[in-house]
Amino acid sequence: MMPQQSIYRYIFILTFNGFMLLGSSCAYAQADTVATDTTSDHKVKKPDLAGHQLCIGVDYFHPIINSFLKNQYGYEIAADYYMKNEYYIAVEGGWGGSNVNYSDLQYNTTNSFLRFGFNRTLLVRDRPTDWDKMFIGLSLAGADIKRSPAYYIIEDSLWGNDTSRPVATAKAPPSFPAIWAELSGGVRVELVKGLCAGWTVRGKFMLNGKSFNSLSPLYIAGYGRGDKNTVFDCDMYISYAIRWKRKGLPLPDKTAPGAATKPDIAPGGGKDMKESPGR
Repeated sequence: MMPQQSIYRYIFILTFNGFMLLGSSCAYAQADTVATDTTSDHKVKKPDLAGHQLCIGVDYFHPIINSFLKNQYGYEIAADYYMKNEYYIAVEGGWGGSNVNYSDLQYNTTNSFLRFGFNRTLLVRDRPTDWDKMFIGLSLAGADIKRSPAYYIIEDSLWGNDTSRPVATAKAPPSFPAIWAELSGGVRVELVKGLCAGWTVRGKFMLNGKSFNSLSPLYIAGYGRGDKNTVFDCDMYISYAIRWKRKGLPLPDKTAPGAATKPDIAPGGGKDMKESPGR
């Protein structure tokens, strides 16, 4: 029988290929991305006239949700930079922790995390200054998890006394990494100049879950439930975009359809038009 971890890896690979095919079909379906030369069958790709953009945002969804939960917390910031041809480099990070306080087991965990990947816009922009986007993305993330000493409680069946004993460190190391991959999709719109809002849904696939099965964290900031190999999550961001012009952008093509051109006049044509027909 195939191990469960391998099944999740195959699901991740198949889902990623599906997203890539979807993105390719959407890009191909947009006829506005190419300008056709009427005198030949050659299609010329329009130049990317968009400038630079660095967008920095804060997730406000998880702090709101975690405020209703007494045993976990997490904070996240995100940044992405526009490269070219509707591709963005995305870097995200944050920190958080959780508190396990069961009747027979007690320990705390804290972690910071870093996520790195790329996003691809599915919709073609109407103009170079159009920064609204619907996107899909792929990223790899890692977290450094630290756990406090863990204790389990044993009740004496005869006398009813509770005894607290530490969990063996060999079975549950105090520090360990978590590595996972993510498939994401979302929307971001510009509310006013530079101020943006959006959301992102994520499918997360833990790649090394077996390394901390003994005492898994109740909550891993940036991932979710530590005892789950697959997690679906959502972020909501408020962000601000910093933009500047890109050097070396081509000048507008004055011969493009719709460009203003002077009418062709034959040599001497203007002089003949001023003369009377009967002269």
